[in-house]
Amino acid sequence: MHDPPLILAVDDTPDNLEILERRLTSQGYEVVTAADGEEALFRARQLAPDLILLDVMMPKLDGIQVVRQIRADPQLHAIPVILVTAKADTRDVIAGLDAGGDDYLTKPFEHTALLARVRSMLRQKALHDRVEAQARELAEWNKALEDRVAAQVEEIERMGRLRRFLSPQVADVVLSSGSESMLRSHRREVTVVFCDMRGFTSFSETAEPEEVMAILRDYHRCLGEVIFSHGGTLERFAGDGLLVMFNDPIQYPDYTARAVRMALEMRVQMQDLTARWERLGYKLGFGVGIAQGFVTLGAIGFDKRQDYAAIGTTTNLASRLCDEAKPGQILVSQRVFSALEGTLQASHLGSIALKGFHRSIPVYEVLGWREEGVGASENRRG
Repeated sequence: MHDPPLILAVDDTPDNLEILERRLTSQGYEVVTAADGEEALFRARQLAPDLILLDVMMPKLDGIQVVRQIRADPQLHAIPVILVTAKADTRDVIAGLDAGGDDYLTKPFEHTALLARVRSMLRQKALHDRVEAQARELAEWNKALEDRVAAQVEEIERMGRLRRFLSPQVADVVLSSGSESMLRSHRREVTVVFCDMRGFTSFSETAEPEEVMAILRDYHRCLGEVIFSHGGTLERFAGDGLLVMFNDPIQYPDYTARAVRMALEMRVQMQDLTARWERLGYKLGFGVGIAQGFVTLGAIGFDKRQDYAAIGTTTNLASRLCDEAKPGQILVSQRVFSALEGTLQASHLGSIALKGFHRSIPVYEVLGWREEGVGASENRRG
């Protein structure tokens, strides 16, 4: 609705237009006029009035033809039309209402009847405009809701992809940051834990595939809970081999201590598990290797399958220490021992030649925590 309401008066008699304009403007309405049907259509499309007072008998296009075109025009069809006729011929009235007129007046105008009909039609127009506005607002809300749902669905799908391909810690960091920039190649000091089962290769060669899968399910379920409870990043698992990192992508001041605590809890959990397997006739042990140092990290793979990997001698050293570990042993490198010296109970096994390393590597076996070291929250740098 215009403010004040805009009324288009159409009549081919200037005196009639003057009367309508004077009476309506005195009531606060804004009035524009047209002298024939063609001008009426032009003015209606140009101004979109709130009400049209339309004479029926006019040259060129009569009022009935005009009202038909108004109702056929999507931009004009909602404008109320009061037909004005000099005759009391009901046929003209019926034809005009059938064509789409909303009400009618007869000349000469009776002032109170004119104003009553104008007010009635303007109320209808205001109601229509309000409903249209609410419909547009509802459509906008629906569109916003659809966009929000689509965005949430896309985010859920993205979360699903990330959680399927990456460890929970890596996926959570990517999702919370809103960027996958941290997946780009970067260098950082980490502590790497590598663990696997002793005797698994010979077991898998002789056992039924279903037995092997059942053992692996128990093994992964048991260690997975321990890994995530200590904040480790599961870089990869292949068969019975698990590689866990600490200090990337989430950084901890006590990341080496966390790695050792996790390994100790793993050993406790695996003691119960291997004892149960032994009762089933499966002779399997568990060994761990831990190394600390700088690695290069980032996403590897292709667009349909990616992993978050650590590359460097530190991961190789953890793997070789794990190979060297006997059932129940946790072997650590010199840097791990130095970082936790004074809090860690460990036995120096001497320098051992490890595959892939040109010189012998000092190796320590973790026995447990010293009493004063339990709960230590920061690494000690040696």
